[in-house]
Amino acid sequence: MPNESSLHLLPNPSSSYSVWLKNPLAILADSAEGGLVVKGQKVIELVAKGQQPKSSYDEVMECGELVILPGLINGHHHFYQTLTRALPQALNKPLFGWLTSLYPVWAGLEPDMLYQATRLALAELLLSGCTTAADHHYLFPEALTQAMDIQAEAAASIGIRMTMTRGSMSLGVNDGGLPPQSTVQQEDTILADSERVIKRYHDPSEGSMLQVALAPCSPFSVTPELMRNSATLAAQHNVMLHTHLAETIDEENFCLQRFGLRTVDYLDSVGWLGPQTWLAHGIHFNDDEIKRLGAAGTGICHCPTSNMMLASGMAPVQELEAAGCPVGLGVDGSASNDGSNMIQEVRQALYLQRLKYGAQVSHFDAYRWATKGSAKMLGRSDIGSLEVGKQADIACFKLDEMRFSGSHDPLAALLLCGAHKAQHVMVAGKWRVKYGVIEGLDVGPLLQQHGAAARALVAKI
Repeated sequence: MPNESSLHLLPNPSSSYSVWLKNPLAILADSAEGGLVVKGQKVIELVAKGQQPKSSYDEVMECGELVILPGLINGHHHFYQTLTRALPQALNKPLFGWLTSLYPVWAGLEPDMLYQATRLALAELLLSGCTTAADHHYLFPEALTQAMDIQAEAAASIGIRMTMTRGSMSLGVNDGGLPPQSTVQQEDTILADSERVIKRYHDPSEGSMLQVALAPCSPFSVTPELMRNSATLAAQHNVMLHTHLAETIDEENFCLQRFGLRTVDYLDSVGWLGPQTWLAHGIHFNDDEIKRLGAAGTGICHCPTSNMMLASGMAPVQELEAAGCPVGLGVDGSASNDGSNMIQEVRQALYLQRLKYGAQVSHFDAYRWATKGSAKMLGRSDIGSLEVGKQADIACFKLDEMRFSGSHDPLAALLLCGAHKAQHVMVAGKWRVKYGVIEGLDVGPLLQQHGAAARALVAKI
């Protein structure tokens, strides 16, 4: 007979161990009111209301006080920016002014600073119910040439899935770009290291914990040649492509002035328009461009908080989805969001899109962007929903704070009442967060080390 067990007694299951997450208060899955059964790293059964599992199971976890979601998927971030939150010289500026204020600071990044920033960002995401995170790292000053290796190590220490994008900048201020010369690299160096990182770290298999994409930063920081060569390299190794696009009118004007092309025309001209690509922001598209993006299956990562903070605009999410674009969500960098909280980002997306389209935008729309949409955008079919055969990436929330008192629809309440922290989080069938605490992570020293790194970085200016 299976054991009735409280969560702290449950082991992290082996490939043969199974657990029934029983009778949740609510669950974001079809016909699963009775919960679900996890075996190894996969969901093997959804249990209908009032039914017993047909599968055998070793443990029961009573979930009557828990709201269960698929693990949230963050499609765009800049982990290093946790070191420059609310920096005075960057406040109250639009994107280009904000960047030119921060680039000289970021030029001083050192290996341990990036390690602490990555660990803190991943921990913050994990605690908010996020089980997969994509990071866009494009800064490689001379002291930080091994940035991808540092991030891979940090992700493994936290136990979260990661899409690690090998970003790049090659167009410095001397060549008409925005970044300082000290932060850009030669293009042959970028391509050689991109191939090294793919070969060393990219795992394309089902249930992969670490994947790699290539991610030249933006039209105003790389050359068209680097965009084309990155696309060729990505195709050779069957990895995804990622960049910023159509975030601001300034960016659009830059493309027109430098290349004589609007942003989507530019994307097409360098061989990026297709399902192998997802774009951060995607705000300033006209109707024809949206149709072209949708027909190509190009993904868009909506970053609502960052777009509000920098006054960049609102992504046309409904039109993009209707055209055929996979649409996901990202918290973006912690210097334009100043937080790395994924469940709060889902709430922001809901409210910002209601402001654009009306009150008919529902909490289910916002959940879809943060789960199935983000998974498809990242080119993954093994995560993003609670279904038989999918990875057991699960976020469990409680409604026991004052903010939830008096609420009646649990799934709606998580967003409308402002959930900010998960109770338990499972990644690939392993409990990474129990009772709001990350397994094996001592938060006190992390905060001390991260804070010291942030102060040391800013002191370099």
